Amino acid sequence: MLRTDDVYFFDAEDFEEIIHHYLNHGKVSLAKKAIKMGLQQHPNSLDIRLLDVEVMVFENEFDLAEGVLDELQILEPNNEEIFVQRANIQSKQDNHLAAIALLHQALEMTDDVVDLYSLLGMEYLFIDDYTMARKCFIRCLEADPEDYASLYNTIYCYEFLDEHEGAISYLNTYLDSNPYCQIAWHQLGKQYFAVKMYPEALAAFDFAIISDDSFLGAYFEKGKVLEKLGRYEEAIENYNTTTELEDPTSHAYLRIGKCYEQLDRPEKARYYFYLTVHEDPLLDKGWLAITDHYLKKKDYQKAQEYIDKALSIDGENAIYWKRSGMIHKALKQVHEADFAFKQATELGNYEVDTWLNWAEILCECDELEAAEVVLRQGCEFHPESAELQYQLAGVYLRQHFPDKGKRTLQKALKEAPDKYPYFETRFPEISRALWVQRLLRESGKASK
Repeated sequence: MLRTDDVYFFDAEDFEEIIHHYLNHGKVSLAKKAIKMGLQQHPNSLDIRLLDVEVMVFENEFDLAEGVLDELQILEPNNEEIFVQRANIQSKQDNHLAAIALLHQALEMTDDVVDLYSLLGMEYLFIDDYTMARKCFIRCLEADPEDYASLYNTIYCYEFLDEHEGAISYLNTYLDSNPYCQIAWHQLGKQYFAVKMYPEALAAFDFAIISDDSFLGAYFEKGKVLEKLGRYEEAIENYNTTTELEDPTSHAYLRIGKCYEQLDRPEKARYYFYLTVHEDPLLDKGWLAITDHYLKKKDYQKAQEYIDKALSIDGENAIYWKRSGMIHKALKQVHEADFAFKQATELGNYEVDTWLNWAEILCECDELEAAEVVLRQGCEFHPESAELQYQLAGVYLRQHFPDKGKRTLQKALKEAPDKYPYFETRFPEISRALWVQRLLRESGKASK
């Protein structure tokens, strides 16, 4: 009709099918033309007018849509779709509680509740009410066990509430009625994995593969379980299966490389790490894996080259900055190491060894005041750390603050006398002092 300008008569239902087809394929402009033609032939069709409202809401013409809905509600006050569209308008304006109230009104007007519960579940997700959202998605599954979107959403709610045991119980009940559902077995395996029940996880992934022997995700997750169980050769077999079923992925290559690392085959591991970054040059974890490979070989120049590539991809990653600090420290590049450790802590890496290594590099270049500041910050995050206390004591003493140094050393000896060798190794000249030896004897516990 559009091409020829001819006019043919269609039933209203035919127009509805055409409009739905275009909307489902994202062809809104064609849907609007079909709506216009449909209303020309069927001006009183409530369903076509509701589809017109749907397009208005999609284009954020809320006032116009509300006006049409007001007219339609006078004609058919108990049509649930009117309330659904009103809820859609409220949802798009972030009025999710109002949308929920409207959807509950719609529920009272129809027996076909599956789609409504799905919409309600999403609205509850928007307001972070995961318990209510889960109830809605479970209602969807009760009506249609093959509604896998609702199954995923149900498990997502369990996970967000950190109720892995609840998820396991629900999935086992679901599988009693749907024993060949590979998605449910896969999700069950992931829940077992989360609570470190690895043999059970392995069995669940095996059942997922029995249900669908081309299920890529099940092979990959099974590989992760086998890694945890120390069965690296079998893990490699499963990861290789994923590369045979579909185009190889960088994540599969990365895991294979990690397995070869565990099998003490570093050259094979390096080969797969290079395949990882070749497959996806933006996968920063691949560059990090190569960095760690060269770190273990103490090839710091190569390690620096690859950590720089990782940082160029993700400069906000605290772990990469920490690794960069360690490499620059090994290369005696003091200022670069200082900058890297500073970046790492500013991005949230507060691990004990980060503060210790940062302070050590500052001590090496006699920036004792800066080292003191770093160690005091570290002690705020880890007041129980004896290593930080011992190192701080040494820094105080090297700055000629005997009282502070003695108090800090006494505290460290009292709390962790067994860690005294840490102090002795880093400050040998101070540890030989007579008063330090006397403190050591007085502690009655420490040993060199």
